[in-house]
Amino acid sequence: METLSPVRRTLTGVQMLFVAFGALVLVPLLTGLDPSVALFTAGVGTIAFQIITRRKVPIFLASSFAYIAPIIVATELYGVAGTLGGLLAAGVVQILLSIAVRIKGDEFIHKYLPAIVVGPVIMLIGLILAPVAVNMAQGLTGDGSAVLIPLPQAITIAMVSLVTTVVATLWGRGMLRFIPILIGVISGYVVALVMGVVDFDPVREAAWLAVPAFTAPEFHLGAILFMIPVVVAPTIEHVGDMIAISRVTGKNYLHDPGLKNTLLGDGTATSIAALFGGPPNTTYSEVTGAVALLRVFDTVVMTIAAITAIVLAFVGKLGAVLLTIPVPVMGGIMILLFGMITSIGIGTLVRAKTDMAAPRNMIIVAVILVLGIGGMALEIGQLHLGGLGLAGLVGVVLNIILPKDVGATSEEP
Repeated sequence: METLSPVRRTLTGVQMLFVAFGALVLVPLLTGLDPSVALFTAGVGTIAFQIITRRKVPIFLASSFAYIAPIIVATELYGVAGTLGGLLAAGVVQILLSIAVRIKGDEFIHKYLPAIVVGPVIMLIGLILAPVAVNMAQGLTGDGSAVLIPLPQAITIAMVSLVTTVVATLWGRGMLRFIPILIGVISGYVVALVMGVVDFDPVREAAWLAVPAFTAPEFHLGAILFMIPVVVAPTIEHVGDMIAISRVTGKNYLHDPGLKNTLLGDGTATSIAALFGGPPNTTYSEVTGAVALLRVFDTVVMTIAAITAIVLAFVGKLGAVLLTIPVPVMGGIMILLFGMITSIGIGTLVRAKTDMAAPRNMIIVAVILVLGIGGMALEIGQLHLGGLGLAGLVGVVLNIILPKDVGATSEEP
């Protein structure tokens, strides 16, 4: 591996942020959080991760898709500040899991979060949000209560975004195949401009330099208990990302700096994000793909990407431009994105060779999916536990208490 000059390091670092940018800002745009804050917390979270892992892992951390549905629901129940308190608690749970791994070893994760639990939970992340994607693609608000853009125009814009993203994903070459979301958003935005449905008033009114709209968390027991079970999905996703980047670089990061430290870094980054009002952070597989393509394993490159994100967070015009993106653009992207998340959940079961003919496994998957999609919720006083969180928690409990079927295949992820 060649040593990069300072100029090439800088350009490569900016390019890494470019790879992550589309997915990074998509989460706050969908959940009502501030995209400028998300940029800031992604940068700070990545630097915190690097410090904790002693700058050994060339990875970038940014907005996690696993929390989209829970954030949308929790915001309606507890408000933005209350939701942020729950997200901070979720980060603390990941930190506690890292301590458990430090004491018990990596098998602790696989024992309590096997594929038979994680797979259906990941599927739910996409399935629960399917109606939101369809509503936005039709020019409606996420809940379908109001028309924002007429249907014919909305469908056209959404389909352009969707098709362009699919084409970039399947046939993109070089760096293009790592930024399909960004390409899809840009193409849909251009069509929306031609149709005259983009409102530039926010851009004209925004200052060039502005402090992001930081929001402090508030703590409600209901919001905390609502968010904690969601930690299941991003934790397993993190393990998979560490395995992937290890294969790319030829170094075993599960051994050094160890899952105990990488998971600690992930949880710390999520908690820091919640302190400022940003979405939870996770390691980005898109950036891992770019690392594999460019063969650049220098962690300084990720530091440069993080610093660039922090600087851009204070460019008020950029945040305003992001807020002008019409809902059908995002809706078209979401149709593909949420479907792919569901497919990843199915793939988790397939890769683990989970025996879906075994009654025990069928029961666990069935209960998780129906509780999550059906929106089952428990109300105890001010406590609200439902949706993805409740389904994930029930799945963990069922996996512990139900006896193993004779002849069932391995369920380890």
